[in-house]
Amino acid sequence: MSAKIDLYVDQHQQQFLEELCEFLRIPSISTLPEHDGDVKRAAEFTAASLRAAGLENVEVIATAKHPLVYGDWMHAPGKPTVLCYGHYDVQPPDPLELWETPPFEPTLRNGNIYARGSADDKGQMYMHVKAVEALRAVNGKLPINVKFLVEGEEEVGGASVAKYVEENPGKLKADVALVSDTHLYAEGLPTLCIGLRGLVYMEIEATGPMRDLHSGLYGGAAPNAVFGLVELLSKLKDANGKILVPGVYDDVEAPDSAELDSWRRLPFTEEEFLAKEVGSTQLTGEPGFSVMERTWARPTLEVHGIAGGFVGAGAKTVIPAKATAKVSMRLVPNQIPEKVVAAFKAFVALVTPAGIQIEVRVLSAGPAISVNPNHKAIAVAAEAFADVMGKPTVLTRGGGSIPIVGDFAKHLGIPTVLMGFGLPDDGLHSPNEKYKLANYYTGIKTVAHFFELYGR
Repeated sequence: MSAKIDLYVDQHQQQFLEELCEFLRIPSISTLPEHDGDVKRAAEFTAASLRAAGLENVEVIATAKHPLVYGDWMHAPGKPTVLCYGHYDVQPPDPLELWETPPFEPTLRNGNIYARGSADDKGQMYMHVKAVEALRAVNGKLPINVKFLVEGEEEVGGASVAKYVEENPGKLKADVALVSDTHLYAEGLPTLCIGLRGLVYMEIEATGPMRDLHSGLYGGAAPNAVFGLVELLSKLKDANGKILVPGVYDDVEAPDSAELDSWRRLPFTEEEFLAKEVGSTQLTGEPGFSVMERTWARPTLEVHGIAGGFVGAGAKTVIPAKATAKVSMRLVPNQIPEKVVAAFKAFVALVTPAGIQIEVRVLSAGPAISVNPNHKAIAVAAEAFADVMGKPTVLTRGGGSIPIVGDFAKHLGIPTVLMGFGLPDDGLHSPNEKYKLANYYTGIKTVAHFFELYGR
């Protein structure tokens, strides 16, 4: 571990914080068209930051939707190449009234920086940039070759970056990818994620009558689109959380016993998880599986939102003509997204209520991924993590999805080091998202140390 690098990071903490705050002030919400200009500004900020850190061949690449940003430094002959990936787009901040401070005005409280995108993923992606800056400032060069690919559509499916990776394997050729978009299992515990669930995201539209109808005149005879949609959704899972779509569990690959044993040794209690992370009256899910199995290694089906009918103040007695639900399924290793979608559509057609027409639209679909824990880069990353944080690195899975990891494996033939520095309670996608400042600086040091060790 380089004392000079650590000293450089410590001496430049204020600068690194101010730059991150400037980045976080850009409301780069990729799903809302009115923020397209902000998304472009965030891409340009990313490109300027790469240039300032010493990256070469930096370009903002136009796509069918939001820009990609690329840069590289390839002056370490005979050394490995690391492809650093991150995303500069963020989720919408709604509901705004639940934020203690405005989502795009970064605020420091209790050692954390509060802002949308602070942990997911601007704060974490920016650590890679600052690690490169620190190494070049101290040593005049890098110990490895690096390439950066930063996108602006991760929160809306990542279609443009997936297409770019497929079409540019030569340009993106590397030995390993590095992604910091995950979290430490617990504060102060170095954690490498070696598995992620896949994701199928769908929109289900129910249509009943040809137009909204008066419930006094037609109630009891006309089908209600909202009620029909709710009835349909209720048939997808049972009360214990088991998915009722036939065939969904056919290809599920269970974790091996060694991995399950390692999970049992992690510092975890259901009581603390319920109180500090979930905050409900009790946990739910399939009986016979631990919380870790249910969140890391079992498929799920969730409803994210329902729209339809009248929801304004006062009363309006209509039978709604249309209703829409956002639904997703998390997939685990060995499940094939196309097969799951086909089974889902077949089951929906079977259980659609009388008088209701259903359309299922697939917005995105990606498989689960797993990383070989014995890969050299994983071992080096684990060593770097342990050196900086002073504890042995643990290996976990993640319940979320990072589709690009599968694209790197499929089109570039490389594994991904998932080295994240967030915390479980950072509130990703929720009001009052935060990122611990100490982890921001520790992350910069750890990424730099990983580059040093990998270069040896």
